[in-house]
Amino acid sequence: MGRVDYLAMKTDVDTVALVNSDVEELKIAAKKLFTDVSKLGGLAFGVSFVKWIASFSAIYLLILDRTNWRTKMLTSLLIPYIFLTLPGVIFNFLSGDVGKWIAFVAVVLRLFFPKHFPDWLEMPGSLILLLVVSPHFLVHHIRGGWIGSVISLFIGCYLLQEHIRVSGGFRNSFTQPRGVSNTLGIILLLVYPVWALIIRVS
Repeated sequence: MGRVDYLAMKTDVDTVALVNSDVEELKIAAKKLFTDVSKLGGLAFGVSFVKWIASFSAIYLLILDRTNWRTKMLTSLLIPYIFLTLPGVIFNFLSGDVGKWIAFVAVVLRLFFPKHFPDWLEMPGSLILLLVVSPHFLVHHIRGGWIGSVISLFIGCYLLQEHIRVSGGFRNSFTQPRGVSNTLGIILLLVYPVWALIIRVS
């Protein structure tokens, strides 16, 4: 029988060293990105980033309420909040032809086939209708201005106050199993309007 040559396999130490070097390179790249963004956009980038977080937090809370984690909050207030904080790219996409078709299908289903229109589609359908039919003044002056930020702040404060009251206090809102995600989501709703108002004042 002939001699069998085996390929030398990398050891775990080599793999760990390789992964550690990749992580270090990612850290350096993230620091460079942060430095460049702060030079280019600065606070404006922070506002748009926080706006994305706030709108996705509102969508998350809306989804939570439409699933098994129903809350006693007035979640219909999330619709105007999403309208006011939705990032421009998504807003323009949904208020264009795509949104018009979605709204058309939703209205036809609701009018002619009400038994086939699920209850959980009421809020998203209302949001799409609001995006499509909103007047120019609301879109360009209220939504992007300080008035929209104040309205968003009031909505966030009201939802947080109602959530704490229903939970039985601030401590209980963090200790209940389903309360933590709702509380954190509502707190994230407050971050964008506060940040936007601070930027406008300074």
